[in-house]
Amino acid sequence: MGEPWNAFVEGDNLDVLPTLPARLGRAVDLVYIDPPYNTGNDFAYHDDFREDGSRRSRHQAWVAMMRPRLEAAREVLAETGAIFVSIDDNEVAHLRLLMDEVYGEDNLLAQVVVNLNPKGRQLGKGFATNHEYVLVYARDARRTVLDASSADGVDERDFPLTAPDGRRHRLLPLRNTNKKFNPVTARTLHFAVWGDPGSGRVSTTPFDGAVEIEPVFGDGRPAVWRWSRPLIDERPEDVVCRVVKGKNGDRVDVYQRDWLHRDVPGGRRKKLRTIWLAEEVGSTDTAVAELKELVGHVFESPKPTGLVRRILGTMPDDALVVDFFAGSGTTGHAVALQNAADGGSRRCVSVNSAEPTRPGSNARNAGLLTVADITRARLQAVADTVGGGYEELAP
Repeated sequence: MGEPWNAFVEGDNLDVLPTLPARLGRAVDLVYIDPPYNTGNDFAYHDDFREDGSRRSRHQAWVAMMRPRLEAAREVLAETGAIFVSIDDNEVAHLRLLMDEVYGEDNLLAQVVVNLNPKGRQLGKGFATNHEYVLVYARDARRTVLDASSADGVDERDFPLTAPDGRRHRLLPLRNTNKKFNPVTARTLHFAVWGDPGSGRVSTTPFDGAVEIEPVFGDGRPAVWRWSRPLIDERPEDVVCRVVKGKNGDRVDVYQRDWLHRDVPGGRRKKLRTIWLAEEVGSTDTAVAELKELVGHVFESPKPTGLVRRILGTMPDDALVVDFFAGSGTTGHAVALQNAADGGSRRCVSVNSAEPTRPGSNARNAGLLTVADITRARLQAVADTVGGGYEELAP
């Protein structure tokens, strides 16, 4: 077996982050963090700032704490890497502005809404909040390897047609339906093809029984194809023409046969939406249950492993992952579960400080004196139950 799937470093993340590339021998592919939320209570990371207790001052203090850590994370990320940050309503606006500044507005990939509490919080006044957010930024959006898709969302019912050989498929217009793409903006994709609506055959050159077909929008205005001439020639079995009814009467149009089981690495995938439901990624309740099964109810608001596994699924299966607000160790747990499920070789480095657990808390009563003790206890339990190994690195 190679390197352990999980490693842990106890220490201040601001001190540890700059040392990671040298000690790991490579840049980091993926960062996921669930930083302390600014709920009005004191948080453990007190850098050089003052608080006067006002809401504005608390925001400023929180941003002052996060800025150098996000900057340090950017420095250790590979050019092809990405960072995911969990956050709630208290600081999402400030975090978005801060991330825009540190990572660049052009590198924002998504602001995901996560339904972690389906019933909603019933305490206090106002709405029953049942969501948080995950902000997603690339180190460089032009170069990132992040694939915002998943095999889990593919529904066979979306492919109602069956070819003679039994393969399921659906028909998608070969015409580009986005009116931003037209003969002016995409000149090389406006050309005529020939098709026989009786047999369905399509070609870029004339043949007996074929009619000439140019791409048009439903109102008859000129459009463009999504495929180039060479691609149509390369994949003749994947295009078909049909008679359709338009505003100006019947016309012949061309469609792509989109197969359910495509011959691509990892199989068919579907683009991830920006709302993630609890039944898809888990909830705070399921997260508590996962942690309780391993080390007890020793952390108040862990994240579910399903949430992190969905994030892991957007990156290659040999990704080097870092969580520098490791908390209860959810990220390391998720990496082990995902490696066990798909044979991947991901590695996770979790970083946590020796912040004391609260006197009288479940964690303290269980002998876990610091939050770092919770992290290492879970990661060791994960190695014992899921596998993949565990090591502790020097600060």
